[in-house]
Amino acid sequence: MEPLVFEPLLKRIRWGGRLLGEVLDKPIGAESDYAESWEIADQPNDQTVVATGKFAGQTLHEVLQAVPEQLLGRQTHLTQFPLLIKFLDANDWLSLQVHPDDSQALAYAENGRGKTEAWIILHAEPDSQICAGLKPGTDRSEFEAALSEGRVEQTLNMIPARAGDCVFVPARTVHALGPGILLAEIQQQSNITFRLHDWGRMGADGQPRELHIEQSLQCIDFEAGPVAPVSAVELSDGTHHFEELVRCDYFVIRRHQAIDEFSLALNDRFRILMVMEGRAVIRTSGGQVTLGKGRTTLIPAAAGTVHILPEGNTTLLEVLHP
Repeated sequence: MEPLVFEPLLKRIRWGGRLLGEVLDKPIGAESDYAESWEIADQPNDQTVVATGKFAGQTLHEVLQAVPEQLLGRQTHLTQFPLLIKFLDANDWLSLQVHPDDSQALAYAENGRGKTEAWIILHAEPDSQICAGLKPGTDRSEFEAALSEGRVEQTLNMIPARAGDCVFVPARTVHALGPGILLAEIQQQSNITFRLHDWGRMGADGQPRELHIEQSLQCIDFEAGPVAPVSAVELSDGTHHFEELVRCDYFVIRRHQAIDEFSLALNDRFRILMVMEGRAVIRTSGGQVTLGKGRTTLIPAAAGTVHILPEGNTTLLEVLHP
């Protein structure tokens, strides 16, 4: 199988902007509220479609059903692609929110999955901030009181957003993105979100957007405390050096910065490659694609070995399901 490239699913939400088009060359229109570009998605009502090649016009789920062994390799038991891959443009504050873990998600959706995610920041304005977790010692009663009294900001752990940082956000973590941030998001294949607070804004209908206070309070892990940007682990395969940013039960994220050609052995597992800076040719035994900044490809497990040929200084993310 050749590397798979999908047509992005563009989402317009009130907190979006125009950076998905202006920086990442996504096919946006004239509007100023483009918030998300879903690069790889296998949701019931949101499917990315293969753009070129043998499988052009087919959804990710159709490809998975047609050639599960070739696509997933040792993980062929999966009936849904396990990861949802996005780029986000936060031009305003996102709502303050929390996601359930796997066991909690089953109470809200049949075969529901939790949502653990990670953010890798491409661009951040000088004063941009992220809410990631709660301040030390914040318990449920204190948080509930602050929420009801309109002073929830006093309980939130705020960190500056900086280009190149990676923030790992386990399920059950209170979080929000502030304005001026462009990032890549890697997450479980789930879209269950509970909104705690929306900064007093109104929806398109002139009414406050729905909040999910009770569900949120049930989901929050009040023992977890604040979240900080991750510390990358330096690794090497003997010829090529790279960083491992995240390793959890749901995904592994590695960052490669290179000028010279290097290779990845797939070991019978798919890979997702996202170009964060620069440009590269991605070559497998089944074919090749050329990706610029903001482009994503899914390498089927059956590809064996992937050869990456940077065209100048290139930074890309490698994502796999452990």
